[in-house]
Amino acid sequence: MTACQNTPKTPALDMANFDLSVAPNADFYEYATGGWQKNNPLKPEYARYGSFDILRDNNEKRINELFSGMTQQKAEPGSVEQKISDLYKMGLDSTRLNAEGAAPIKAAVDEILAIGDRSQLTAAVARLHSSIANPFFGVGVQSDLMNSDINALYASQPDLIMGDRDYYLDPENENIRTAYKEYLGKIFRLSGVPEADIDKAVAGVLSIETKLAEKNWSSVELRNIPAMYNPTKKADFEKAYDAIDWAEYYKTMGIGDFEQIIVTTPSALANANELMKTAPLEEIRYYLAAQYIGAAASYLSDDFINASFDFFGRVMSGKQEQKPRWKRAMSVPNGTLSEAVGEMYVAKYFPEKDKARMLDMVKNLQTALGQHIAALDWMSDATKAKAQEKLAAFTVKIGYPDKWKDYTTLKIDPAKSYWENIVEANAWYTSDNISKLGKPVDKDEWHMSPQTVNAYYNPTTNEICFPAAILQPPFYNPDADDAVNYGAIGVVIGHEMTHGFDDQGRQYDKDGNFLITFTMFFSGGLIPIFLNVRDLGLYDTRLVMILMNTVSVWNLMVARTYIQSSIPNELYEAAVMDGADHFTYFFRCVLPLSGTIIAVLSVYYGVARWNDYFTGLVFIRNRAYLPLQTVLREILASLSISGSSDTFFAAYADNLGGLQEAMRKAEVAKYCCIVVSTVPAIVLYIFMQKYFVKGVMIGSLKG
Repeated sequence: MTACQNTPKTPALDMANFDLSVAPNADFYEYATGGWQKNNPLKPEYARYGSFDILRDNNEKRINELFSGMTQQKAEPGSVEQKISDLYKMGLDSTRLNAEGAAPIKAAVDEILAIGDRSQLTAAVARLHSSIANPFFGVGVQSDLMNSDINALYASQPDLIMGDRDYYLDPENENIRTAYKEYLGKIFRLSGVPEADIDKAVAGVLSIETKLAEKNWSSVELRNIPAMYNPTKKADFEKAYDAIDWAEYYKTMGIGDFEQIIVTTPSALANANELMKTAPLEEIRYYLAAQYIGAAASYLSDDFINASFDFFGRVMSGKQEQKPRWKRAMSVPNGTLSEAVGEMYVAKYFPEKDKARMLDMVKNLQTALGQHIAALDWMSDATKAKAQEKLAAFTVKIGYPDKWKDYTTLKIDPAKSYWENIVEANAWYTSDNISKLGKPVDKDEWHMSPQTVNAYYNPTTNEICFPAAILQPPFYNPDADDAVNYGAIGVVIGHEMTHGFDDQGRQYDKDGNFLITFTMFFSGGLIPIFLNVRDLGLYDTRLVMILMNTVSVWNLMVARTYIQSSIPNELYEAAVMDGADHFTYFFRCVLPLSGTIIAVLSVYYGVARWNDYFTGLVFIRNRAYLPLQTVLREILASLSISGSSDTFFAAYADNLGGLQEAMRKAEVAKYCCIVVSTVPAIVLYIFMQKYFVKGVMIGSLKG
């Protein structure tokens, strides 16, 4: 496939991202990113704004151009062009949507609210599961963790409308719950529920969801893969969860015969099962209706859309305004017919040569990561061999799939309402998923569209994937030097590769099979740190973020290894780019992309006093936030951006003594804390290189 449109060249390194008026040893973060921050203020339609969001903005414009062009042409009925353009136009047609109001959902909501007997719950739940939401529990098909070549049936805990269980249970979220009640009242009122019934409808939803939340597994518990693998014989499953007429449910969902089902969260399903049998039927009706109305709100009239945004956008995300209608309309066909859109996107915007270069980069970084694994003196030879075997077995997907998804049987009918088309499209996807039950896993299938600005690692196929849309500046620049690309997309590549060896990925072998009894894979000493914090009884949601960001520091090391090994010494000594050596250039590319950098040092079990040495310090037990500014100044006091790499790194290494001294002064010598700050990646890179590359565990940082 060849792109038919040339894209404008982007500077390899844009110095406008820097604020050169600030001395790096005074405020390094401002020096490295001050220009970027000034030129990219937070937009009111975003809760956060960074390099990913800029690329997504640009992609939305590109995709919208594709769609706008289609609307000007008469497409062949049944073609992807017809489906995309009709779905897009329905989303743009505010006049029709506002005229229809609640009409598209009235019959379904009335049917739910008319449920008069628990025997009717199976049909209602199954209809919602097939195309709307997952009340009480969810069922779906994916590869069997113990046999990754075959697709198996899974049952999981219910989706909650607010998402995380903590929104329902934590006292600190009371303001959010109050706003949630207001939101529920609005959508019930808009749907035609009598005013006299609004309060009890809202109370009913909160009652059911809060009881579900009490037994739903937390985000931390959901990372415990062994606990979530519970293969259960079909008869035993049906006996244990007997509130549902399973024969009727399987028929409605299109689920054929199977021998076993894998239950991921048994206690949550048991709780939901009991609620279906004992909770007041009136509360269940309102709960199911809220699931339906909430799912439909974004595809109805402006009053529904505004009610949804006021809660989910403003209250829960902090956004100030909605995205313009064209962006919202564009996102629907972009998601619903994602690979059809992706095929058009790639044809116009993704050159084949970029795919070849990316494959070379991945191969080089695999080699570099393999060198790091081989050099670990704390890892046994047997574990090294398994790690190297898994690394070498990675399937690499770049740009776009070799085989595109077929949407022939997905129907989009402009004579039907926007919401009705969404329901039928969702039902098509559910049917597509269920049809895979018992069949071999299609390992050529992509789990992200080519026009998505992101990347992923999938442990059950041991694959890393980099869609076409992320392969743009600042992450990938076809006109840039290797130092720039390895400092940017190279870190993304390393990030995805190390997912294969993190707290989740290490539990799968090279073929994607889950290992009940497994040899632990470690990533440069990062996993021992993670496990040791968990052993201290501090395994908490923050540690998930901590691990992810600490791994990013490791990725810098892997990318730097390739850059260093790829340049002959004599060429390295002679090479100068913009007055900086290769490593300085490499990190100049990384720094503007760096945001919050998180590293695990450990947790001090009893801090006697605090002082202003630490900014951004998070002490888990009392959750106090303290200053780190003084420490940063000490660390960066002798920083020199120009000069040789030896000087560049030595400036940081020399000041690690300042960090240790600061720890002593804060009486955090035995066990430090979790440092959360905007320290540029290089600082943590040097720190990790000095202390953690050889697998130093928590507690070894003695003052």
